[in-house]
Amino acid sequence: MNSQTVLTAMLPEHLLLLGIVVVIGLEIAGRGRRASLAVALACVAAAAVAAAMLGLDGYAAAPFAGQFSVDPSTLLVKAMVLAFALPVLLMSRDEFAGGEFAALLLSSLYGVCLLQSADSFPTLFLGLELMSLPVYVLVLLAYRRPQSAEAALKYLVLGGTATAMFLMGASLLYGSSGSLASSAFAHALGASDSLSRAAVVLVILAFFLKAAIVPFHAWAPDAYEAASVPVTAYMATIVKAGVLLAVVRLFGQARLASPMLELIAALPLVSIVWGNLAAMRQPSLRRMIAYSSIAHAGYLFYALLGDAAGRLQAVAFYLLAYGLMNLLAFAALPAAADDSARDRLENLKGLFHRAPFAALMLGAAMLSLAGIPPFPGFVAKFLIFRNVVAAGHPVYAVLGLVGSYLGIYFYLRVIQFMFMSADAAVPDTGASRRLALGASLACLAAALLVAVFPGWVLTRL
Repeated sequence: MNSQTVLTAMLPEHLLLLGIVVVIGLEIAGRGRRASLAVALACVAAAAVAAAMLGLDGYAAAPFAGQFSVDPSTLLVKAMVLAFALPVLLMSRDEFAGGEFAALLLSSLYGVCLLQSADSFPTLFLGLELMSLPVYVLVLLAYRRPQSAEAALKYLVLGGTATAMFLMGASLLYGSSGSLASSAFAHALGASDSLSRAAVVLVILAFFLKAAIVPFHAWAPDAYEAASVPVTAYMATIVKAGVLLAVVRLFGQARLASPMLELIAALPLVSIVWGNLAAMRQPSLRRMIAYSSIAHAGYLFYALLGDAAGRLQAVAFYLLAYGLMNLLAFAALPAAADDSARDRLENLKGLFHRAPFAALMLGAAMLSLAGIPPFPGFVAKFLIFRNVVAAGHPVYAVLGLVGSYLGIYFYLRVIQFMFMSADAAVPDTGASRRLALGASLACLAAALLVAVFPGWVLTRL
């Protein structure tokens, strides 16, 4: 093991670790309130830049052979996920005064980065837990409404169940193959013995739980709704991205065959349909986004039906478009003294007359999430379904596409409320949200780049 290789290959993780140590030190010294956000922003930005530069330079290494490795694709998706954290940190300035949020977010990000380089089930498990444990606390941290404690407990139970399934699946995989390497899972996908199939099913179901795939979704909307806006944005984008990218890495170059093909196709398809149908009846934007994220998780798992060569590209581009638009929507959401009333759809009526910029940003985000051209969400969905058709599954592609049309209604409903309804009587808090405005402009600029130059982005994924 070469120390220089360890330092270079794990540079993004080392920078995050440095940020965690500094933020905790500032909290102990009593200066966390002033400097924690700046330290976290600097470390996350430096980690994102480091990952992007290493990836664009074609760097590849395995500092811990069989456990942890990096390649250009891995580094670039790390850079993408780390960049998503910057708008979340900017939004958090209006919600959290101390350094607790920054320390927990950096810790969770460390787990997300570890997931993208995991070559074995122990490393994968460590990454999942490091990513998830801080989020349980983040849901409760702001405590803006009485339901926060209950939602945090529900999210903890969901996470604990997923962990139990994952570990049971890993133990069965070890029993059938004698290995805990990620490559053993790809081999088990095509195995015919019952032990290997049971291991694969348990691991897949664990990831379904983490991604809130139907029928394992029940409590996820409660956690999204009860958490503060920055935490909901983090769960809807970065946690979702970490899980799905880890799944793509775990499946590797394996091609799905029956009966695993039907499992991967059926539950995500149900998630697409149910997520879109349930979102139609939700009274708040956060809860609506929660159910729509269930549908989007279905689209992302659909990518596994496609050829292995195009999976990472399709999933990474989808997560890029989906993440930017979700972050844009949350960053543009107007402030309110009452957190439960902040994103109530009734209170968004006439928003264009009160806050034109916020309404335009929310409108653009809704159209992209619905998959309306020329927004980047259209290209992202096109890539997913194109790959499914190319892999020889046109029926699944058509069913998924029909399910996706259901989502257009509730996205357009938000636009109708903002632009075509009478102005709701919502008190102006007068709060300054300069950092949130900066976050929304950054997301908008990145989204425009993705929409205008999708080919340029795809060639680098």
